[in-house]
Amino acid sequence: MRERVVTMPFYPSKRTFVRQICLVAPVVFLAVIFHTIALAQTSSFLMPPAEFQAFDTPNDAGDSISLTWSTSPNDAPDVFYVVYIDKEKDGAFTVEAARIPSNSGYRTGVPEIYGYKKGNSNYHYVQIFPQKVFHSETSERNQTYYFKLAILADSTQIMLSTVASATAKGNWIDTKKINNFVIMVILCAIILHFIVHARRSPNMFLRKIAGLDAVDEALGRATEMGKPVLFVHGLTGMGSISTIAATSILGRIARKIADYDANLKVVNNDPIVMSVSQEVVKESYLEAGRPDAYNPDNVFLVASEQFPYVAAVGGIMTREKPAANFFVGYFYAEALILAETGASTGAIQIAGTDAYTQLPFFITTCDYTLIGEELYAASAYLSREPMLMGTLRAQDVGKGVLIIILILGTILASFGLEFITSLFVAV
Repeated sequence: MRERVVTMPFYPSKRTFVRQICLVAPVVFLAVIFHTIALAQTSSFLMPPAEFQAFDTPNDAGDSISLTWSTSPNDAPDVFYVVYIDKEKDGAFTVEAARIPSNSGYRTGVPEIYGYKKGNSNYHYVQIFPQKVFHSETSERNQTYYFKLAILADSTQIMLSTVASATAKGNWIDTKKINNFVIMVILCAIILHFIVHARRSPNMFLRKIAGLDAVDEALGRATEMGKPVLFVHGLTGMGSISTIAATSILGRIARKIADYDANLKVVNNDPIVMSVSQEVVKESYLEAGRPDAYNPDNVFLVASEQFPYVAAVGGIMTREKPAANFFVGYFYAEALILAETGASTGAIQIAGTDAYTQLPFFITTCDYTLIGEELYAASAYLSREPMLMGTLRAQDVGKGVLIIILILGTILASFGLEFITSLFVAV
């Protein structure tokens, strides 16, 4: 027979019960005290700042109003500042214009025009767009808006009695960009000076670009060998600046081809680029006085897709073996395929692109490569047009001045003098 175990419910004794109450009561008492202190601190903490101001946002189109108020040492992520807006000074102020955590929206070094003294460390700054707040499609000119600031924590909100007001007005001049305007005027003066100088001295010195000096050599070689010259555009359309530069270079090459009575073939993958290229080549032959030598069939569309285009151009290189290949424009993955195929035929190859990812392939496989801005300078370099030459020379001078300023500014900043930096920064 199994023994039966009977469990009796446990009832604490009176002494144990009293002991438990004595242990729990102080904890409850302390919790109540701390909660009371916290509520007292919260109520005393919710003190709106004394310096609440509104003003028209400077240097804008007149669609915003700026608000500033002093910071509080008790700013915290769970405490919020709420800005209310109204069109009447005695309005209800029920429309909420902005709500930010009290530990955000800081700015340092308040200008005196904002109403604070210089040296004030931090302050809160908020930009209000009344048109967006009131969902108005048209801006109300000379409308004065009124603002109230409230501080909110949990369900407790205290609103500042001060009412700040401002009227949004547009500005004719953005004073923060005066430095940009001055720099633009100086650069324009330099450009105009060198354009006048280029007209007076057509042989004005330009830095030598080996790839462009080799154009005459490549065309002369093709003429002597009786082989065609192949001009390959990049894959971008006429909206690309590199394609525009390429067509400009094509015009200079076509002019020399017409003088040498050589054969020029221009392959395209875009119908618009093809049409522009046909007109450019035709105009070049007309300028050379040989319009009858122009053959529109030599400027043709090969394919509209990338690799069919590459295969077709590679086939032309292999079959006709041109004496000179020009790869000018913006290229992608087809760059190495084209250049390698051309190199295998023994042609002189000159490439020019602003696609920095393809430059290593052209530098490796071509005889000469125009790097980056040299592509844009090619038109002025080949044509010796005074307007283009003056602009190009002015750009070089401007870059030289900026390099000098960068070096000088770096040296001065190393010694704690940063006044040059302020000339190029919008405050």
